Amino acid sequence: MSKLNSKASSQIGKPPGSLIFVGKKKIEKSRISVLSYNEKTFEEKELKNVEECFKLKNTSGVTWLNVDGLHEIDIIEKIGKHYGIHPLTLEDILNTSQRPKVEIFEDHIFIIMKMITFNEKNCKIFSEQVSIILGKNFVISFQERPGDIFDPLRERIRKGNGRIRKMSPDYLAYAILDMVTDYYFMILEKIGEKIEEFEEDLISNPKPDALKNIYEIKKQVLFLRKSIWPMREAVNKLEGSQSSLIKKTTIPYLRGLYDHIIQVIDTIEINRELLAGMLELYLSSVSNKMNEVMKVLTMIATIFIPLTFITGIYGTNFEYLPELKWHFGYFGMWAFMLITVGGMFLYFRRKKWL
Repeated sequence: MSKLNSKASSQIGKPPGSLIFVGKKKIEKSRISVLSYNEKTFEEKELKNVEECFKLKNTSGVTWLNVDGLHEIDIIEKIGKHYGIHPLTLEDILNTSQRPKVEIFEDHIFIIMKMITFNEKNCKIFSEQVSIILGKNFVISFQERPGDIFDPLRERIRKGNGRIRKMSPDYLAYAILDMVTDYYFMILEKIGEKIEEFEEDLISNPKPDALKNIYEIKKQVLFLRKSIWPMREAVNKLEGSQSSLIKKTTIPYLRGLYDHIIQVIDTIEINRELLAGMLELYLSSVSNKMNEVMKVLTMIATIFIPLTFITGIYGTNFEYLPELKWHFGYFGMWAFMLITVGGMFLYFRRKKWL
């Protein structure tokens, strides 16, 4: 986190629109790939240099240009100049700590979202910023590293399944957002399973590790909330925009996407409440367990108080103790002590303290 802050602080004093990469270098060399398609044709290739994509700006059909790796600033700058992308937008693309948002310009729409992935080995989630530029006949996506969750979408384009090959670029942008949202549901399902597992362990046998597990998964849920909550506002803005880049045929899909985002947020809030309840349950269980221990210790101490009193009296070294020379004195003292213990035990049982 300190490294990220140090990079972000390097922007202080710079004029607006200064292109400074803020993030971690996750790939040695940026990779540019392109998907061009219409209802009848399809072409997919990887570009050797950024200049090859310039001729794709005014082609017919839909072009999906994807850039993996943001550290080569000159590539981002050249794409921005050729496609007429605002310098502040380019600055936001390079600053990978941005919150999800939508900005609408006259000739393009800028979208930032968080692509969340889940590592099942260590049960941790990771976030990557994905920036999207929606133009008249193109979609440009910028990712921090290669590898994403969009392979099923690419496969649909390759095979021509569904309506995507028949639709305009705004539908492609929607499909990308929809893929990310669907993955949110999968991650929340994994987290829900973990919460149920921890809850069962907490009820049956709360252990010291339970508190650590609860806090760890609570941090992940809060991280998800921070990454996903702004998506509601962003999708709502996209749905309600009057931009000519958003066709009327795409509006119902965006409305459905908005409903899915609401469902995701509701699930996150439910998980937060469950975790808060689990934390209270753990603290209550520990407190009850401590009370039971203190109760047992108190009972033992209470039983031994009169016994200690008796042995203390007869342990004194006075010569004229009444029962000192009594033949049955030792056995009588034991009998009295046992009767005292039995009487106290019956009294505690009657009071339901035992």
